[in-house]
Amino acid sequence: MDGKTLPLLDSAALERLRDEVDDTEDIWKVFVRNFIRMLPDRAEKVRLTLTTGDLPGALDAVLSLKSSSQMVGAERLAEFATDLERSLRVDTHYAEPARLLPQLAAENLAKITRCGRQTQDLLLKYVA
Repeated sequence: MDGKTLPLLDSAALERLRDEVDDTEDIWKVFVRNFIRMLPDRAEKVRLTLTTGDLPGALDAVLSLKSSSQMVGAERLAEFATDLERSLRVDTHYAEPARLLPQLAAENLAKITRCGRQTQDLLLKYVA
């Protein structure tokens, strides 16, 4: 990131989600709860694919994390995923994925995990 810290959650994105899908009772909350429920699995898939040097799998896992985070307004988590995606796409042109991906894991997994937990806690307040 370029020094600015994005918010954990963009409440306007949640409002847009609510407006777009809420033709019946609280469907947006189901979507957010599914995001919360699936987030640990998504983060684990990122970890597993990075630590095993699986570039196609890592790209898939990071894109899944990024797009689902963007949908619920998890701005900071989406930005971490975007930065990691950029590294996967660019840096692998200059370094062997089997060496680079574990390094990217060491550099990124702790902050993704921490941010994911904080985001989950905050989202739970919205759907309680």
